[in-house]
Amino acid sequence: MTARPYGLILVAIMLSAVCAATDHAPHLTIALDADEAPRRIFHAQLTVPTNPGTLTLYYPKWIPGEHAPSGPVVDLAALKFMGNGRTLRWRRALDDNWTIHVEVPAGVDEVHAGLDFLSPVPAEQGLFSSGASATEKMTVISWNQVVIYPKGWTADQIICSASVRLPAGWKFASPLPVATQAGDEVHFAPVSLYSLIDSPVLAGEYLRIIPLNEGQMPPAELDVAADSEAALNPPAEVWQHYQSLVQQAVTLFGATHYRNYHFLYSLSDHVAHFGLEHHEANDSRSQERTLIDPELRMLAASLLSHEYVHSWNGKYRRPADLLTSDYQQAMQDDLLWVYEGLTEYLGNILAARSGLWTPEQYRDNLAEVAARMDHHRGRSWRNLQDTADSAAQLYFSPHQWESWRREVDFYDEGELDWLWADVIIRTQSKGTKSLDDFCRSFHGPPSSGPMVKSYTFDDVVNGLNQVLSYDWRGFWSDRLTTHAPHAPLGGIEGSGWTLAYDENRSEMMRAWEEDHRTMDAVSSLGFAVKEDGEITDTIEDMDAARAGVGPGMRLVAVNGRRFTPQVLRDALSAGKTNARPLALLIENADYFRTLTLDYHRGENYPHLRRDEAKPDLLSEITRAR
Repeated sequence: MTARPYGLILVAIMLSAVCAATDHAPHLTIALDADEAPRRIFHAQLTVPTNPGTLTLYYPKWIPGEHAPSGPVVDLAALKFMGNGRTLRWRRALDDNWTIHVEVPAGVDEVHAGLDFLSPVPAEQGLFSSGASATEKMTVISWNQVVIYPKGWTADQIICSASVRLPAGWKFASPLPVATQAGDEVHFAPVSLYSLIDSPVLAGEYLRIIPLNEGQMPPAELDVAADSEAALNPPAEVWQHYQSLVQQAVTLFGATHYRNYHFLYSLSDHVAHFGLEHHEANDSRSQERTLIDPELRMLAASLLSHEYVHSWNGKYRRPADLLTSDYQQAMQDDLLWVYEGLTEYLGNILAARSGLWTPEQYRDNLAEVAARMDHHRGRSWRNLQDTADSAAQLYFSPHQWESWRREVDFYDEGELDWLWADVIIRTQSKGTKSLDDFCRSFHGPPSSGPMVKSYTFDDVVNGLNQVLSYDWRGFWSDRLTTHAPHAPLGGIEGSGWTLAYDENRSEMMRAWEEDHRTMDAVSSLGFAVKEDGEITDTIEDMDAARAGVGPGMRLVAVNGRRFTPQVLRDALSAGKTNARPLALLIENADYFRTLTLDYHRGENYPHLRRDEAKPDLLSEITRAR
């Protein structure tokens, strides 16, 4: 496919109004007052050029990278339109609540819109840009939250001049070019609407900027804002690992597709935690002590590497069905097993290559991914392709019945599949080729500024065949449509390792359980239970589910003793040497009953065990370049 310049998203038919009047695309002004960010309220004033008649305005609905109609229109308030000093009538479209029609009288050539955005409070965090994004000391500004734009133009044709007023003394970071700054007010250079929405702003009282490749072009930096100054002072080697991440990623792809890159990292216990990719930045959020607590740092080690990979895989190379002219057209998620699955694989191996994870930590994480996918019983009715096709719903589905419903498995199972593809290439080429070669040819040179180069399923197959001639169409068709009862472990086994279980928790699992205040008994009894006894999920066809345990119930006692995770661990250990069934007292709403499980295998936790009969390809895959 032909590469498209920055901001040009449409590869289909343009609207006739656009074709007829490209030279007269509107220039919007957006003045955002974020002074009340600690109250979680943002005030925006917009000016929209117009003609008399009905002005149709859109609030962004489908946000790139969120893979769903997730634009937080429910948090839009105080909406008001003025023209020549008069209040204008408006009404929301009945068939699409992200669309607004404004009645513009004769003589009015621009509409002044006022709106407030109400950022969710932490207890209602939400996901992506609909999630909590402001605290007493910091905020993330996602422009799609505070923008409305006129119908009839593509997002790259509309030009926006944006400014923001920050709380007194706050610092900021953004990939947006700055035109002027006076005190706490920043005016950004005019950019397209596409570029604006693709360029969040991180601001806060405590913000630290760490250059990651000083003296090199294009520059990359880590911009970290936190709820405390102490959270910004990890050991020096942490910054070195992120410097290595940039080096390893550029080595992998052999080119860059950004003018400068900003890792916008929010550290707070009071914002929604996720990562969202952009061409020249990523909006990543984790707990306040993530950089200074070794266990939290380990758990979040692959977050920034995953989002960084998206600059190549997802932003530069993007599935053709995710290219839309604006933010109202539905995006098709069927290739998310490439967009997200390949990114998950590459992000995790880059975490290992850069030192963010040790080789052991990488393997422990991979073992947990494999075990989790191996217990997703929903594969008996839902194939992997359907998890991508259904992504817009699955992202927002409840966590209960996760294994039976299946979730966004194109991430984790996608990682296993791409590892398998990598192993096939390495094995059949006798070590002369690898998936690194595919990444370089598919996502790499020549270097450029931000641009979009679309691809289809056939492009992926052809790209792999250019590296190694193989039945890649059959491989991926099988991987995407199979209803095999177990996870695809061909990559792990072909790389010289096997998935095994024993009673010893890995460092990774211990940290996860402590952080989530949850005991993971999925691979033993078939459920996960919070410290207070809440059963968060069960696995169909395993002992707990067969006995009658389900999500939302509460484990009150084990063998007659009040439940704690240690009491359950002791009971599982004792059950290995006695024949007595395990007795679980379960509360289900207002009712109690005792369920018995004839289980005697003790605790089970996943690990990767070395298969000495095969070459250790996994260690070679994660070796620093």
